[in-house]
Amino acid sequence: MTIVLFIISLLVLIILPNLSGQRHRAQGIHRGAMTTVVQGQITAYLDDHQTATTVDYGTLEKSGYLTPQQVSEAKREGISIVTDHAKATG
Repeated sequence: MTIVLFIISLLVLIILPNLSGQRHRAQGIHRGAMTTVVQGQITAYLDDHQTATTVDYGTLEKSGYLTPQQVSEAKREGISIVTDHAKATG
């Protein structure tokens, strides 16, 4: 019984750090994907509205380029719009 518990605890010690690393990697991939979505919508908005000089989340949401859920997710991920480019911070 002791040997079985030792083996199980050893496996847990090996697996848990790997899971934490995978979670951080997945969050980074998600942040990159959200940045790409926001940048694509910024570009689409500017192409459709040639006279527009600046874009922000409110404009994109009001015009239907981003949903409220996408805006809140992008803000939660730390993505900001700086000079018409989506930038991920953090």
